[in-house]
Amino acid sequence: QVQVVESGGGLVQAGGSLRLSCASSGRALITYGMGWFRQAPGKEREFVAGIFRGGYSTTYADSVKGRFTISRDNAKNTVFLQMNNLKPEDTAVYYCAASAGYGLSTTELQYDYWGQGTQVTVSS
Repeated sequence: QVQVVESGGGLVQAGGSLRLSCASSGRALITYGMGWFRQAPGKEREFVAGIFRGGYSTTYADSVKGRFTISRDNAKNTVFLQMNNLKPEDTAVYYCAASAGYGLSTTELQYDYWGQGTQVTVSS
């Protein structure tokens, strides 16, 4: 079992950048595929980015490709989401999640452990 805690959210102007962190405790992070999801007000939670256990394979939602980068430091049990060129439509609560399954996971049901989320607000 693993516990994850997000940090790094905040208020930023459109075009700006933020870096989210997801720190884990419990079982070693390398045993999990990791992902970021987000939920905007009045909308369902959606997949943002995922990274394979070893970190050598990633996948992104079309809406963030070229702007967001997911990475991981397994030695430090931390996953990151670098968000550049932020847009008002990126405003949401961002969640980190861990998947015990094999492969890259892009749906909520494939993830087993979730953080509490961190708010990202992008002003126009």
